[in-house]
Amino acid sequence: MSIILTAIARILDLAFNIYIFIIIARALISWVNPDPYNPIVRFLHNATDPVLYRLRRLLPFLQAGALDLSPFALLLILSVVQQLVVSFLYQLAH
Repeated sequence: MSIILTAIARILDLAFNIYIFIIIARALISWVNPDPYNPIVRFLHNATDPVLYRLRRLLPFLQAGALDLSPFALLLILSVVQQLVVSFLYQLAH
């Protein structure tokens, strides 16, 4: 049972890290004027827009004019959840 929990913890840790890098890439491309028809740009928007939209609706103060802090807030939330979930699964495995 501990091997399965360790494997699940590692997979979830990897999934969180991949999504964090997707959010960082999305934030970086927002600084330039990317081609909206580029498949990579479309993927980044499709992967992050639903979560960022909900976060902006929940916390409207994250958007102050042209400054959008919702990706930063999402990165913080994901990092905390990642640490909690992964460490909990590792402790269950041991």
